[in-house]
Amino acid sequence: MKLITDLENLLHKERKTARRLSQVTVEHGHSYLLNDLTISFILYYLASRYIHLLPHNLSCLAWPVYWFFQSSVLGGVWVIAHECGHHAFSNYQWVDDTVGFLLHSALLVPYFSWKHSHRRHHSNTASLEREEVFVPKLKSNLPSLVICLNNPPGRVLYILFIHTLGWPLYLMFNYGGRNYDRFACHFYPKSPIYSKSERTQIIVSDVGVMIVAYLLYNLVMTKGLTWVFCTYGVPLLIVNTSLICVTFLHHTHSSLPHYDSTEWDWLRGALSTVDRDYGILNITGHNITNTHVTHHLFPKIPHYHAMEATKAIKPILKDYYRFDDTPILKALYREAKECVYVKSDDNEVAKGVFWFDNKF
Repeated sequence: MKLITDLENLLHKERKTARRLSQVTVEHGHSYLLNDLTISFILYYLASRYIHLLPHNLSCLAWPVYWFFQSSVLGGVWVIAHECGHHAFSNYQWVDDTVGFLLHSALLVPYFSWKHSHRRHHSNTASLEREEVFVPKLKSNLPSLVICLNNPPGRVLYILFIHTLGWPLYLMFNYGGRNYDRFACHFYPKSPIYSKSERTQIIVSDVGVMIVAYLLYNLVMTKGLTWVFCTYGVPLLIVNTSLICVTFLHHTHSSLPHYDSTEWDWLRGALSTVDRDYGILNITGHNITNTHVTHHLFPKIPHYHAMEATKAIKPILKDYYRFDDTPILKALYREAKECVYVKSDDNEVAKGVFWFDNKF
């Protein structure tokens, strides 16, 4: 506890720096967004205009190249919409909510629904009772299927499952999220995830997604399913896969503790995350991948100050700052193998601090 208290005091001294780095401007936010949208449009124009003119063998190579670059850019757009949800895009809440709503709706994400559940994730990170996403289970609560899949083929199957169906299942059925006493869904206004005052915004989010879905339906009727799938569908699927990958690896590592209500506090939870290196995707993703520790401590710091903030807090955090440069695919398999359930230092019944384990 003394170390946590000392860290709180050190962070308190750095609040002036944090306030400076948290300053956002409309010009900064819009410049990054305009850059992403311009590149995305150019990629779309080139793909839709020229790829079909290429010989078949070359077009089969050109589409994956387009999918990689387009999904990388759209991943950056997703991050900017995410910053809107944190009020880290501009100095005006209505600007942030308008931009975030338009961007996330275009990516079939219910903006306000996700904004509110994500805020609760930040407020309750690593709490076994109140965390909103990737909530680990005790060994005694593991489904029998998880035990059956505790082998190399099973782990690969699990990784493929959460990276393809995890995101839509989380939105629709709160899969992998907090265990509520009734049906929880990001599209349902009366879901226990939300308060009564938030229900109207949940409906607005649903309308936004339905409008985009209707526009996509009309595009399919006009351009054909293959065209929509290749230009929009595949990049969106890759963005969703990347979202699950990044979130899973930020909060799943053998060195990350979880806490029950007797030991949890906000600072401990915020420090239960790890930065990772995604290479060039660090840049296209606006450094959300390698500055996530900072993001949990100071979620209103915009991405263009995140690297500076991370450099400033690393000497303060010392051993509390976690970074893992393990190659991503290797890390995915390792965490799926080592982080099966959580138990306390003594046993899973004891109160306090819980750690990942995989022994049966």
